[in-house]
Amino acid sequence: MYQDTEVRRIEEKSRADYFKERRKSKKAFYVELDKKKVESLEVKLKGQNKTKTVWLEEKIDEELEK
Repeated sequence: MYQDTEVRRIEEKSRADYFKERRKSKKAFYVELDKKKVESLEVKLKGQNKTKTVWLEEKIDEELEK
């Protein structure tokens, strides 16, 4: 299974509060890429047992260290 996968059960009454708090520390990063490239990356990452999120965070950290 993926390294950082975590499943949380959220009660309906606290769902709005959960997402409100989540938006304080998370930000979406969305780009459209060539489908074949992304599928090739997904296969490679699956072989490494990494999620796209973990991989991207590693790449961002590398870039920020330069």
